[in-house]
Amino acid sequence: MDKNERYTNRRPIVQSIRRGAFMRCPCCGQGRLFGAYLKPARDCHHCGEAYGDMRTDDAAPWLTILLVGHIIGPLVVMSERSFQPPMGLQIAIFIPATLLLTLWLLPHAKGALLGLMWALRLRGSETQ
Repeated sequence: MDKNERYTNRRPIVQSIRRGAFMRCPCCGQGRLFGAYLKPARDCHHCGEAYGDMRTDDAAPWLTILLVGHIIGPLVVMSERSFQPPMGLQIAIFIPATLLLTLWLLPHAKGALLGLMWALRLRGSETQ
């Protein structure tokens, strides 16, 4: 039995999403999922699973916007109600925080979605 045969039939969804969110191969959990910032590696250097042609399209940015909005929005409202800081200070804090959180979360969201797609045996090019 080669390495890929162990993973052919069984694809646990939660484990695959978790591995993808940590930017690891959803199949083995060892290889790197991305070759560059948001570009999936052609295949896993550890188990050989091919996932370079999987496409998440707009799902990863959508998920990132959803998460960042639900994190930053309440922080802005709480700071305004509790401290009433000047608008310049709020801009100086929350715009960079939003940008950095978005840039950090985007590859994790894409990895989680790639893990989900791998577990469900989707490639992103399915037609109706």
